[in-house]
Amino acid sequence: MRARAITTAIAALALLAVLAGCGGGSTSSGRIPGHRLTIYASLPEQGQWSSQALAVQRGAELALAQVHSAVGKYRIGYVVLDDSTAKAGTWVPGFIATNAQRAAADRTTVGYIGEFNPDASAISIPVLNRAGIAQISPADGAAGLTSATIGAFPGEPEKYYPTGKRTFARVIPSDSVEAVAQVDLQSGLGCTKTYVLDDGSVYGEDLSSIFQHDAAKSGLGIAGAQSYEPTATSYAALATSIATTGADCLFLTAIAESNAAAVTTAVAAALPRARIFASDGAADGAYLDPATGGIPLSLDHRVYVTMAPLGQRAYPPASQGFFAAYKRLYGSVQPYAIYGYAAMSLMLRAIDRATDHGRRVADRAKVLGAIFATHDRHSVLGTYSIDRGGDITLRQYGAYRVVAGRLVFLRTFQG
Repeated sequence: MRARAITTAIAALALLAVLAGCGGGSTSSGRIPGHRLTIYASLPEQGQWSSQALAVQRGAELALAQVHSAVGKYRIGYVVLDDSTAKAGTWVPGFIATNAQRAAADRTTVGYIGEFNPDASAISIPVLNRAGIAQISPADGAAGLTSATIGAFPGEPEKYYPTGKRTFARVIPSDSVEAVAQVDLQSGLGCTKTYVLDDGSVYGEDLSSIFQHDAAKSGLGIAGAQSYEPTATSYAALATSIATTGADCLFLTAIAESNAAAVTTAVAAALPRARIFASDGAADGAYLDPATGGIPLSLDHRVYVTMAPLGQRAYPPASQGFFAAYKRLYGSVQPYAIYGYAAMSLMLRAIDRATDHGRRVADRAKVLGAIFATHDRHSVLGTYSIDRGGDITLRQYGAYRVVAGRLVFLRTFQG
């Protein structure tokens, strides 16, 4: 069975269990009693993405600290829930479901920051949607969560919103933006025939489909496309078949833990002159650093990665105060820290507007409405709006080179 089918089946079972546990109904009122509000976050605190998840958590904490954990008469609590296990080394569908259920069951919950990993939000959105809880993702760019775009699966995005009302927004561009950035990056570096490999996940297949569509429009040739088996012990035969297509570039749409380094190494050997491009799901040490099982250093000069975070100097002047404050508190700034800050800042601004600076009764529906009413907001990311689907209107994406097992910012693309 393909990895996508396995992941989807597990996610579906976990979601059914959650809905059964909470009765599958929506809350009778969005008004929150008392003077305490709670914002939950769901992050992978163990495994390959733990350092970036910690950066998101710290960025959010910094935004909350800057308002002294309060909006008017309301004290704001921040509860971070782990969605991962050490054994899995990444997020676990059942934990995502449990985290969403916990937030939905808490009468003080006003918002939820998550999910972090690709595909994960598909599990939590329906649970939070039934409870009318606003959700802001700092990192999940799965296109089908917000629009029926090229690459979306049947029923997306409506199937995630049982109430018929959108409750999910994100401060990171969708995979549709990454696809355009990849087409421009590859074309600019001389690719004429790209072979596309995905790991069989919803994320990998979505991005692969969108990229192929955009490549066709731009004139970039596609040598072939297929899913690979993440648990295979050898990719020699796959690499040999790809070599017969005449591809001069490879685009890998995969998460690092899907044996991405092994399949890259095999294909790189079969195509010794090809450039290799990887999506943001592989922007992790497990793919980049040979000390943790990543690609060999000999491939670094051939590998390029795209992800939403930019180099610090590529952000607007308003961001520099954030970077300085973060460095004083925590040291070096991990790429996704700014998205944790941006997600919490947007949530707090929505609470402030919905409660008239904390003077009126907090109501989940009004907080949600304030998020979707965001227009021309000046922020550390730049000036943006949130569209009707929940997407941020910023379309910047970063391109990176791999140097000594680490990412080095190359340039910004407009997706």
